[in-house]
Amino acid sequence: MMTDDDRYRAVQARDARFDGVFFTAVRTTGIFCRPSCPAVTPKRENVTFYRDPASAQAAGYRACRRCRPDVTPGSPEWNLRGDLAARTMRLIADGVVEREGVTGLARRLGYSERQVHRTLVDELGVGPLSVARSNRAHLARTLIESTDLPLADIAFAAGFGSVRQFNDTMRTAYALAPRDLRRGASRGGGRLEIRLAVRRPFAAGALTAFLGARAIAGVERVEERRYARIVSLPHGPAVVDLTLDDDAVQARLELTDLADTQTAVHRCRRLLDLDADPTTIDDALTSDPVLAPLVDRHPGLRLPGQVDGFEVAVRAIVGQQVSVAGARTVLGEMARKHGSAVDLPMAAELGLSHAFPSPQSVVDAPETGFSMPRSRARALVAVARSFVAGELVLDTGVDRADARRRLLEVPGVGPWTADYIVMRALSDPDILPITDLVLRRALAAHGLTEERTDQWRPWRSYAALHLWQSITDERMDS
Repeated sequence: MMTDDDRYRAVQARDARFDGVFFTAVRTTGIFCRPSCPAVTPKRENVTFYRDPASAQAAGYRACRRCRPDVTPGSPEWNLRGDLAARTMRLIADGVVEREGVTGLARRLGYSERQVHRTLVDELGVGPLSVARSNRAHLARTLIESTDLPLADIAFAAGFGSVRQFNDTMRTAYALAPRDLRRGASRGGGRLEIRLAVRRPFAAGALTAFLGARAIAGVERVEERRYARIVSLPHGPAVVDLTLDDDAVQARLELTDLADTQTAVHRCRRLLDLDADPTTIDDALTSDPVLAPLVDRHPGLRLPGQVDGFEVAVRAIVGQQVSVAGARTVLGEMARKHGSAVDLPMAAELGLSHAFPSPQSVVDAPETGFSMPRSRARALVAVARSFVAGELVLDTGVDRADARRRLLEVPGVGPWTADYIVMRALSDPDILPITDLVLRRALAAHGLTEERTDQWRPWRSYAALHLWQSITDERMDS
């Protein structure tokens, strides 16, 4: 745990590793900054530290116009932790408050509104509405600067209840009216172009190679460091086109409804694991002399996430006891037969045609309609039925241990399948799918026992990725 003195030393060093981990509020100026802000370092007695922009804004501070603290990567602790506060923050980031209100947020978490509010206040000093309002302000600024939409449309697309609330929030957050934020901004047309911040190092090549090997024809497209796909969002399908650079991801989005912007951005960040703290993870894993050379070869390796939990579950079930290429063929056929056609212009430009099948479409399909053994098809349909009935949920707010238990209750879903789903669908950083044959081969090749892997906690998912990657590297080197 960092102390305030540790944080101040990071500010003195302008250490960008802590951007998004905490924020520095300066009493004498009334602004808050990221730790790496190039401005003159404030005196220690004038500084207060906050863990979230919403906390700083609620205390009366506005965002620095120079370092833009609201566009830093998110705090890595919300993905690491599995407690109620972390689950709440993940759901808020996905736009649940805008779609369902705090009542819906609490219902998804399985707690009362009062308990959810109290938990977040104890953690950050502010409640869910304040965090959501801060996120809305950031989204609104993104839309102001990247589109030609009328400001009133932006207000409602970002989730504000009225134009007045929109104007008041933007003035509070940025000390500027929305029309002043728009002056001089470089804007596009109906599509959004957004820069997604990344903590370095970032193993972009290894990440796109992982996604490319599993890309589903018609749904996804991968070219070197570029990944594009069709995504199903709450208000309709969308197309995302992501170019992975060493220090950022350039995202192009075409949405059915701009109200899905926050959700689309959040899911892209989770897919690419952009809020991870690679330095902390790499430092922990390199303490093991066996893993150290693997980490040195691929520093900043990310945990590939998801844009839809059901899709990951299907991928895992289809991938049981078949090769990656074989699973990819079956999934491509599933998408053509049971996925919904998408006719957005950007999809046609990228050669994309279908959204991944929904749980209902899988339930409605005959078991003989899937190119796989009957037992596997039955497991697939059973999982889809559990999704449709609301018995199984794989969104960012579920309890990971409970989700794994529920998965194992489905006939045909074993430990490997459940582990893979929890690792990727729920971004659990501490899963080691010990029954995976490739992983067992890698462990044996390096002379590692299962007991040895306990020292990799809480980063065993990343250790597994490095071991899988070592087998891939071995094939490429031979």
